[in-house]
Amino acid sequence: MMAKRNLRRERERRKALARQERMIASARKRRRNQIIAGVTVAALAVGGISAAVVAAVINDRQEKKAAEQYDSSASFTPEPDASITTDTPVTPPAYTAPPDPSLAEGREWTGTMATSQGTIGFTLDGAAAPQAAANFIQLSRDSYYTGSSCHRLTTSGIFVLQCGSLTGDGTDNPGYQFGPLENVPQDNVYPPGTIAMARAGTEDSQGAQFFITYQASSIPGGYSVFGHVTSGLELIEQVAAAGTADGSTDGRPATTVTIDGIELQ
Repeated sequence: MMAKRNLRRERERRKALARQERMIASARKRRRNQIIAGVTVAALAVGGISAAVVAAVINDRQEKKAAEQYDSSASFTPEPDASITTDTPVTPPAYTAPPDPSLAEGREWTGTMATSQGTIGFTLDGAAAPQAAANFIQLSRDSYYTGSSCHRLTTSGIFVLQCGSLTGDGTDNPGYQFGPLENVPQDNVYPPGTIAMARAGTEDSQGAQFFITYQASSIPGGYSVFGHVTSGLELIEQVAAAGTADGSTDGRPATTVTIDGIELQ
């Protein structure tokens, strides 16, 4: 009897030990799974942070690149025939050559230029500057200038309001350029109210842009004078008194001057 009781106790002890070992093993497995899960979550979190960091770096680089491109395209160096960009560029008509000088008829023309600041009266000298006068006459008849803004004002050294760039950046022409210069003042002095062709560095780079002096200006290099203001010069003087949009001595006028139409007789 004693032997049977001892054997039964030993079996119960072993069963209890086996249950304990299974419980320990199960606990270890749960712990291991928890550790693996924690590592996985941590890895995912780190991956998410890394992805966010990479995305932020890429976005930052793209924004910087866009800013550099914008700054590059926006910059310009003022020169005697330069201008600055407006917000509403106009597509110019397609021409292939300047009009024949005979269009100016070798006579004096009278005209008016209606602007957003008032009306400017003027004369054109078709005898002294037949090519430049014919050019202005043809473009005016075709309403080339209508709706464009005078894009450049200078307030030191030379005193002009420059107009005729449809794109507003001073780089366009009507599809052609012409020369040579006509009716250039021998002393390079342009009295108040002078209307002359603007140009680039060469004499045959005249196109559609012109300038009006509101004070006597000494401008070296030579520019074709083809007209003169007869009334309304005070309107340009008022625009000049308001200065440029950026406060510089050479830039877009702070006061917008839009050409509404030109009539000639």
